[in-house]
Amino acid sequence: MAEIYLAGGCFWGTEKYLSLIRGVTFTEVGYANGTKDKPTYEEVCTGTTGHAETVHVVYDPHVLPLEFLLELYYESIDPTSVNRQGEDVGEQYRTGIYYTDPDDLPIIEQSIKKLAERLDKPVAIEVKPLTSFWRAEEFHQKYLDKNPEGYCHIPKSKMLRAARAVVNSTDYSPPNEEKLKNLSPLQYDVTQNAATEPPFKNEYWDERRPGIYVDITTGKPLFVSTDKFDSGCGWPSFARPIDPAVVTYHRDTSHGMDRIEVRSRVGNAHLGHVFDDGPEKLGGLRYCINSAALRFIPKEDMEKEGYGYLIEFVK
Repeated sequence: MAEIYLAGGCFWGTEKYLSLIRGVTFTEVGYANGTKDKPTYEEVCTGTTGHAETVHVVYDPHVLPLEFLLELYYESIDPTSVNRQGEDVGEQYRTGIYYTDPDDLPIIEQSIKKLAERLDKPVAIEVKPLTSFWRAEEFHQKYLDKNPEGYCHIPKSKMLRAARAVVNSTDYSPPNEEKLKNLSPLQYDVTQNAATEPPFKNEYWDERRPGIYVDITTGKPLFVSTDKFDSGCGWPSFARPIDPAVVTYHRDTSHGMDRIEVRSRVGNAHLGHVFDDGPEKLGGLRYCINSAALRFIPKEDMEKEGYGYLIEFVK
């Protein structure tokens, strides 16, 4: 097991969010890197102790690499805000990454560098070795588990993302021109021009083997066979993406229709559309996806192709 200490505003919501992430085995809240020993919550709230409301996170690095944990942490905060998250203002609500293992520092620094490249404002996250951590009063531990309707600055949509997060987007890059040139004419037309392949005459509409479906342009995992069902439409149909963050949604009014287009987040490839006529027992959605936008990887090949960490999701 490994540990890291993360400050992300009010620790009630931050602890709940981090505890939902696959691979996190333990969380507790407390006060970190201040000057006063054994501070109380009331003392920390005065802003005079130097402490940040912080979550101690213990995680399994074989399941959850530190790089991915940090990416998910960034999604729960405004990384450019100084001493403020949501409506909570004060030095105790600053963002920070506090490490106990010096070997973690290069990983953290590289992660922060990647984050900075995506932002148009300076990153305000404090990165320091942990100098002190005082466990908060029992009232604050697992606060939102004990008070489900209690105050939380993190939206429920992000909580859902944390609970289902399995794919690190930073592991994949947008396709270059060479990659796009290697696509077949149909693959190119579908992914780059939002074309639609014929129903019942495409590669995966009737594919029944267990495995995963990845973006043909980037290799990023998108769907899993476990969520595939026969909708009778002639295209591959899925109840959900493998991870909520792997796709984006766009209104599409082409061809005299009003639909929701689905695109891959990293590759920005057109995949298909999502409809609300899927099976209720699977959530009620139908992701109608072009086979030409996908590459299928059978379960027996997932390990050798670098997708072994997703095998547990293939039933």
